[in-house]
Amino acid sequence: MSTGEIPARDRFDWYSDIVSREVMPAALSSEQPADFQGEAAVLDLGEIRASRFTLSPLRSRRTAAMIRRGDPEEYQLALLHKGSTSLSQNRNECTVGAGDLMLWDTSRPSDNQMAPSGGQARATILLLPRRIMPLSTQRLDQMLARRLPGDQGMTAILASFMTSLEDHAAECTPEALRRLSTVIIDLVTACLAQHLDTEDGLPAEVRTRALVQRIHAFIEHNLGDPELNPSVVAAHHNISVRTLHQLFHDQEETVHSRIRRRRLEQCRAELARPDLRSRPVSAVAARWGFSGPVVFSRSFREAYGVSPTEFRALSVNESRAER
Repeated sequence: MSTGEIPARDRFDWYSDIVSREVMPAALSSEQPADFQGEAAVLDLGEIRASRFTLSPLRSRRTAAMIRRGDPEEYQLALLHKGSTSLSQNRNECTVGAGDLMLWDTSRPSDNQMAPSGGQARATILLLPRRIMPLSTQRLDQMLARRLPGDQGMTAILASFMTSLEDHAAECTPEALRRLSTVIIDLVTACLAQHLDTEDGLPAEVRTRALVQRIHAFIEHNLGDPELNPSVVAAHHNISVRTLHQLFHDQEETVHSRIRRRRLEQCRAELARPDLRSRPVSAVAARWGFSGPVVFSRSFREAYGVSPTEFRALSVNESRAER
C-alpha cells in the first residue's frame, strides 16, 4: 500500500486507518500530518510474514484497550535500514538506528516514537506468531525493547538474511518462500538465545539448523578467499571436518560443491555485465577465489556448457539486441 495516489490532506488519516484495520489497532500521530508519506508491503512466507515499511516520522502507541480490540498475537522483529526510533515496552526502553534490530510483543502495551530529525524511516519487520517461537515467553520478555546491534554475531547474520530477503524475494517461487519459514525461525531463535546466553538450551535440531545458516553466511562472505575450503570452514566454527560433512549430509550439495557453485554464480553475474566487459576474465576468476584461469575455465564450461569468454560474448550480444 502507498499514500502516493492519496490527496496530501488525507494521507495520514488514510494510512492510520489502514494500519488499524489491516495490521492491528494502534494510535498513530504525526507532528506534520500534511507532509506524511508512507509505503508498506507484506511478503507471505507461510507461517510467518515479512513486511517492508518506508514512512515519515510518526508515533505509534498500543494501549491495553487497543490490544483487547485486536491482537495478532505476534512478536515483531524490526531491522531498521534508515532513520532512528525509540521503543518502550515491558518497562524497557531503547533507541535504535540504522543497522540495529529490536523486538516487541503485540500483546503488550507499547510506545514507538520515530525521530523527526531523521527523515523518512525504512525497516524490514518479521511477523512471528507467538505459538511457533521455541523460547519461553518469560525469556523473550527480557528481549523486548532492547537494542540489538546488527553488526555482531548471530544478529549480523540475521540482519544480512533479512536484507537479502527484501532484495531477492521477488526471484523466489511461493513454495521456496514458504520453506524459508523454518530457516527464519531458527535464525531468530539463535540470535535471541545468544543475547540471552541460552543457546545451549535450544533444541538440538534448532542449534544444528542455525549452525548450518552461520556456515552458509561465512562461505558467502569469504568466496573471494582462494584458501576457503572445508578445513577452513570447520576450523572457523570450532568443529571437525567430519562433523562439517555430517551437517551437510542432508543438504542438496557438499560444502566443497557449494563453495564452487557460488563462486561460479558470482563470476557468471560479473561476466554478464556490459559495464565490466573490459575486466579480464582472469581478474574475474581471481576476484572470486579461483586458483587460476585454467581451473576456472574448465569449471565454468562444466557448469554452463560454454567457456567464460564465449558466455561474455553471448551476453554482450543479447544486451545489444535488447536496446
